[in-house]
Amino acid sequence: MNPSATQSVAAPFHLDRFLVEVADVVNTTLDLDTLLQRTAELVRRVIDYEIFGILLLNEKTQELRFRFQIGHAPEVAERLRVKVGEGVTGLAAKTREAVLVNDVTAEPNYINSVAGVRSELAVPLIVKNKVIGVIDIEASQAGYFTEEHRRLLTLVASRIAAGVENARLYTRVSRQAQTLALLNEISRDLTSILNVDELLQSIAETLTRLIDYQMFSILLLDDSGQKLVHRFSMRFKENIHLKHDIPVGRGLVGAAAQLKQAVLVPDVSKDPRYIMANPETKSELCVPLIHKGAVIGVLDLEHTRRNYFTEDHKRTMTTLAAQLAIAIENARLYERIARQEARLENELDMAREIQIRLLPQVMPTLRGAEVAARFTPARTIGGDMYEFLQYSGDSTAVMIGDVSGKGAPAALYAALVAGILRSAADGEPSPAEMLTLVNTALSERPISAQYISMIYAVWDGANGTLRIANSGLPRPIYSHSGRTEIVQATGLPLGPFDDATFDELDLHVSPGDVFVFFSDGISDAANPAFENFGRARIEKIVAEKHSASAQEIVNCIFDAVRQFCQGCDPFDDETVVVIKIDDDFRPA
Repeated sequence: MNPSATQSVAAPFHLDRFLVEVADVVNTTLDLDTLLQRTAELVRRVIDYEIFGILLLNEKTQELRFRFQIGHAPEVAERLRVKVGEGVTGLAAKTREAVLVNDVTAEPNYINSVAGVRSELAVPLIVKNKVIGVIDIEASQAGYFTEEHRRLLTLVASRIAAGVENARLYTRVSRQAQTLALLNEISRDLTSILNVDELLQSIAETLTRLIDYQMFSILLLDDSGQKLVHRFSMRFKENIHLKHDIPVGRGLVGAAAQLKQAVLVPDVSKDPRYIMANPETKSELCVPLIHKGAVIGVLDLEHTRRNYFTEDHKRTMTTLAAQLAIAIENARLYERIARQEARLENELDMAREIQIRLLPQVMPTLRGAEVAARFTPARTIGGDMYEFLQYSGDSTAVMIGDVSGKGAPAALYAALVAGILRSAADGEPSPAEMLTLVNTALSERPISAQYISMIYAVWDGANGTLRIANSGLPRPIYSHSGRTEIVQATGLPLGPFDDATFDELDLHVSPGDVFVFFSDGISDAANPAFENFGRARIEKIVAEKHSASAQEIVNCIFDAVRQFCQGCDPFDDETVVVIKIDDDFRPA
C-alpha cells in the first residue's frame, strides 16, 4: 500500500475525466462479471485499497452476499451472508448511506472476515430508491479512508448501481431465454417417448440440465385418486425402488397435490408438514403434475443443503411440469391402448380359431359329386360362412352366406345364422323354405344395419338334381356341356324384410357339370388401379378348369384373385364353394 495515499486521492486526478470513464464502464457492457471487474479497477485508480468487495442484496432473505471480491478467502466469501443492519456493510444497506469506520476494533458491529483489517468504507448501491447492494473496501491501517474517499466512492456507487441492476436484469432475461429454449427442447424430446418407464428415466436425466438435485422422485396418482404411488425414484444418481404410498394432503408431496401448486421449503426441519423419509434432506421442492385441470402426480426434488432450491427453480419446474404432465399422460394412454390392443388381438385370435372350428372341418361325402370350399376373411375374423347339412337318404344341403360388414360384429351375426340353420335343418326344408325360416328368425331379432345374403342348395344324389334358392349373393356359375352360364337365382337379403319371398330353381345335372358359388369379396376384389376382378374372370377360370377337381377349381380362383390384386389386402371376406358332378355319375 502507498503511504502517501492515506490522506488524499492519488494525483493527478481529473473528476470530469473520471466520471466519463465511470459512464463508459456502465454503458459498454451488460455482462455483470465484466462490469464488477472494471468497477474494481476503476476504484483502485482513485483509492488504493487492499480489500475490495461488491455484495448484492437478496430481497427475500434480506441478506448481502458477495458477487465480486478481491482479498477475501474464496471459501469465506462463498459462505458469508450479512443480514441487513449487521456489520459495516449491513449498516450501509440499512441506513442507505456510506459508512466510514476508521478503526474497526472499536466498532462493536464489525464482522471480522479478513484478519488484520483496521479501517473500512461501505457505500450502498441504490437504484430507483431501492438498495440493491454495497461496495465495500478495507485497509490494514487505521484511519486509512478519508471523507474524500467516501465522496468519490459514493459518486462511483451512484453511477455503477444502475449498470449493476441492468446487468442483473440482462443476466436474468438471458438465463430465462436459455431456460425457455432448454424447456422447449426437453418438452419436444420427452413428448416423443411413449414408454412410461423410459419416459420417467429420461425425465430424471434431463432435469439435471436444469437443476443439480440430489434426490428425485416421480409419484403418480392411483386409480382411487386418494394416494400418490412412487413410480420412479433416484438417490444420488442411483435408481432405487420406494414402496410407501403417500395420501393426498399428507406431507409436502401430498400438500402439493392437494393445493395444486408448487411447495418450496428452504429448510424442511422448520415446516410442520414435512415427514422425514430421508435424513439427509434439508430442502425440498414439490411440483404437481396437472393435466386438464386434474392432478396426476407430483415431482419431488430434494437436496442436502438448506436454501438450495430457489424461486427460479420453482418457476422453471412449474413451467416444465405442465409439459411433463402431457408427456406422462400420453405415454400412459399409449400403454393402455397397447394393452387393450394386445388383449383385443388375443381375443381376435381366439375368435378366429373358434370361427374356423365352426366351419366344416372336412368336406362331406356326396353321392355322385364332390364338393370343395375355401374362406379367407378380410380381417382376423369375418362374416362369410359356408355350411353342409346332411338330409336323409342321399340328399345334402349346401349353404354359402355373406354377412353385411366385416370383423367381429359380422362374425357374431354369422354364428347366429349358423345356429338358426342347424336348428331348422332337422325338418329338412327346401331351399326356399330354409331362406324363409332364417329370414323370419332374423326379423324377430332385428340388429341395426345387419343382414345376410345367402344361397341355399339341396343336392339330391339319387335323382341327380340340384335345387337352388338365392337371397342376395352373386348368381352362381353353372358349367355343363362345354358351356358356362349363370344360374338365374335371385332374391332379397335375409333380415331387413320380414315379408320377403324366395324362388327355387331345379337343375338336372349331367356327368362333369360344375357349380360355383362365391361371395362378392371375390368379384369385387380390387387391384392397385382400383379395377375389380369381376364375374367375367371367374367364368373364364371355370370354363378353362371345368375338367379339374372341385378343389383345384377353388384354388385356381383364389390364386387368380391374389395375382390380380398384386399384394393388396383383401377388401372383403372371400368365399368360394364348388360342386363337381362325377364324370361317371348315373342317377338312380
